[in-house]
Amino acid sequence: MRWRLIVVLAAVFLGTGSYGAWAYVHNYQLYRGFPAPSDPAGVTSGTLLERHFQSTALGRQDSYLVYEPPGYQQLAANGTRFPVLYLLHGSNSNGETYIDVGRAGVALDELMAAHHTRPFLIVIPLATDGSLTDDTEWANAGDGRFESDALEVVRQVDQHWPTIADRSGRVLAGLSMGGYGALNIGLHHLREFGALESWSGYFTQTRTGPFSAAPPAMLRFNSPATYARTIAKPLRRLPLHVFLYTGRDDPLAGQQEAFAAELRGLGAAVRTAEPSGLHDWALWRREMPNALLYAGQFFGASR
Repeated sequence: MRWRLIVVLAAVFLGTGSYGAWAYVHNYQLYRGFPAPSDPAGVTSGTLLERHFQSTALGRQDSYLVYEPPGYQQLAANGTRFPVLYLLHGSNSNGETYIDVGRAGVALDELMAAHHTRPFLIVIPLATDGSLTDDTEWANAGDGRFESDALEVVRQVDQHWPTIADRSGRVLAGLSMGGYGALNIGLHHLREFGALESWSGYFTQTRTGPFSAAPPAMLRFNSPATYARTIAKPLRRLPLHVFLYTGRDDPLAGQQEAFAAELRGLGAAVRTAEPSGLHDWALWRREMPNALLYAGQFFGASR
């Protein structure tokens, strides 16, 4: 009996230890070492939903997240139409990371509670190429048409939510690969988005990832720093607002001002920032309220 008891206790100990280790790794992956996001007392929460659709661009089912702001149901019932901030995630990441690590939902709740922004939807496309890194570059390249898929998400959202369905009601943003993607897609489709945000993004495409076999013309077309010069006339007809920020200690920081100056010369209204920080979630989480506030200010001016 004594040995049986010892075996049972050992099994319980090992099982508990294994679960604890799994839980620690799971929570670290989910929140990247940060506390789980939660609204402060007195701040009303929004609602996170996931929707699926058949993507023509990818030839398979795809999905996206929608964060409905606090009070959405009553406002929608009263006929309110909402602008939309679209967020493109980076590689080695996914859409939920904006919510779980970046606190995007909580940041919007807090901004609204403080009356710093009007209500808007946050939409996060979830396209993946099935690899470990999901290095799609949000482009029509390599193994998928991810730029076209992102535009399909816009159509899906306009169809199923009461949106302001024109460029005055849309901001396209993202971080790292998603920041590059926001600029690349936004410049290709000026009629779709009135403002773009790139957080720690880059502006020139190279023969890596899905572009590893790309010819020079394709690289130029998918390099915002080069492509922007080819659309000077459309940029003046369709005024564009752009917000760029990169951490001061990020190796990409040196590219930002030259690109901002180029866009300003082409008539875009460009705001830049270089906060202290690296190319990581510590920076993006801290700067999330400022990034959302920029979108809210654009939407406020567009009413």
